[in-house]
Amino acid sequence: MKLTSSAFAEGAMIPVKYTCDGEDISPSLAWTDVPGGARALILICEDPDAPAGTWVHWVAFNLAPDMGGLPEGVPPDKTLKTDGVQGTNSWRRIGYGGPCPPGGTHRYYFKLYALDNTLSLASNATAKDVQAAMRGHILAEAQLMGRYKR
Repeated sequence: MKLTSSAFAEGAMIPVKYTCDGEDISPSLAWTDVPGGARALILICEDPDAPAGTWVHWVAFNLAPDMGGLPEGVPPDKTLKTDGVQGTNSWRRIGYGGPCPPGGTHRYYFKLYALDNTLSLASNATAKDVQAAMRGHILAEAQLMGRYKR
């Protein structure tokens, strides 16, 4: 699989628009080459450079394998209009929360997983809940890393 964004390239700086210093909206994401046997996709965005440990910025699960991506500015609704469910981020909110590092340049990994099944989780599921439920069901994965400094 391949994961890309029209907002930033692999390893590039994430534009302010998608951070707490801007509009704090999610960037558009696109994916290709999803395996034929995939029944659901999982998206997790996290910052491993956060002072308190990995900070989760976005959790979405049970995305339809044929979606092809997510548009810019996905609203913070429990269920997505296109297909799928948004979980709880480290701010304990549903949906996307943009980069907002306390200092220094941080890395933000958007990780996409293709699963051989859907997950039976509530919409308030955390990244840990999703990661535990998807163990043993991952068919493929892709990631896109962007950076941000305040």
